[in-house]
Amino acid sequence: MKILMVCLGNICRSPMAHGLLQYKVQKLGLKWMVDSAGTSDWHQGELPDARAIACMKRHGIDITYQRSRPVIDEDLQDFDLIYVMDKANQSDVLQMAKTEEEQHKIALVMSTVYEQSPIDVPDPYYGTGDKGFENVFKMLDEATDKIIEKYNVALTNT
Repeated sequence: MKILMVCLGNICRSPMAHGLLQYKVQKLGLKWMVDSAGTSDWHQGELPDARAIACMKRHGIDITYQRSRPVIDEDLQDFDLIYVMDKANQSDVLQMAKTEEEQHKIALVMSTVYEQSPIDVPDPYYGTGDKGFENVFKMLDEATDKIIEKYNVALTNT
């Protein structure tokens, strides 16, 4: 299983989702590959935002191994699932898709929790302080649990 997490700049939400899922799959011994990327290249090569790093560290997860990168065409071919943080990210990545198969890989990450009416993961970058990052952590913690629950069961039943 190869999963890509995507947000705008790949320095806040998607690195947090990447780090959370990576941490959980490693603890469970799953052979999944997790990565993250942004729909922009504004922060290419940079560490995640210091506030995201601090929030994750408070929860015992290190994300300082990650570096921002943009989504590339090959990601749509290589990854099994591509989870985006909000509808704008979803629209941007869907525009990159060249086939129906690629389109079907793309979903809002919170659709794992709220299937009928998924919500956006709010961008904590502008002015929300630690509380905003903590809120994003809680949302992504729940979503990543659901991803593992859904796909780990599906894989063990095949």
